[in-house]
Amino acid sequence: MNRAILLMLIGMSLIPAGDSASKILTSELGVAPLFVSFSRFMVGALCVFPFIVWGGWHIFRDPLVWARGVLTAIGISSITTALQTIDLATAFGGLFFAPIVSFVTAAIFLKEQVTPQRIALIVAGFIGVLLVSQPGFNFAAGNGFALIAGVCYGSFLTLSRVTAPKYEPMPLLFSQLAIAALCVSPFSLMMVPDFNVAVTAQLVMSGVFSMAGNFLLITAYALAPATRLAPLVYFQLVAALILGWLIFSEVPNDLALLGLFVIATSGFAGLFLRR
Repeated sequence: MNRAILLMLIGMSLIPAGDSASKILTSELGVAPLFVSFSRFMVGALCVFPFIVWGGWHIFRDPLVWARGVLTAIGISSITTALQTIDLATAFGGLFFAPIVSFVTAAIFLKEQVTPQRIALIVAGFIGVLLVSQPGFNFAAGNGFALIAGVCYGSFLTLSRVTAPKYEPMPLLFSQLAIAALCVSPFSLMMVPDFNVAVTAQLVMSGVFSMAGNFLLITAYALAPATRLAPLVYFQLVAALILGWLIFSEVPNDLALLGLFVIATSGFAGLFLRR
């Protein structure tokens, strides 16, 4: 169990680290967000490819697998676009709109149980997202893209509940990266940047960190029960706050910090109820 927890903490730090590299690329080095997303998918897919056995290719016959890939393409492209103009922690706050979307879609399409306690936590999480995005106060296009990413990720999580029991983790991870790269490629290849050492290094770090974080998450879930590990997903918010402060000198305002706290608290409480 301790090993699984350590893997989760490292993994949940690597994912915001990958997004930090994406933010440097889009906001400081002038690389188009769609090209950053494409390179992120391609680097991740190439890293995972050696672990795919021949028998795993039948996964591409499943329409739901393609839907996961399309949602990945839209979601990651949206969060990368958001990071061009808003701080790291605020972007992750919008991304954590996902549990709300997942709750609603799972209740509608998968007929999962709805209880008053869960509804209360979802409402609390939604209030937290509003505090982070602050519509009507300093709402910007970046906040909107972060919320789009949250909607895509929430829908992705619901689809994953259907597909995960059917396939091995590595082919599932490879399929979402490869399909996402295919979806984004027609647009991104028209935005190829002038490569230099800084751009190349950040592109590689963005792809490798993101892929490694997801790989460690899959590995941790194979070592310990999901209900014990799932609250640690919210460590991404902590990591995003720390990385935003260290790398970009970003400190969210008081309302956004309160919202991040509400989101994390409602997430932990939801996992407590699941037990």
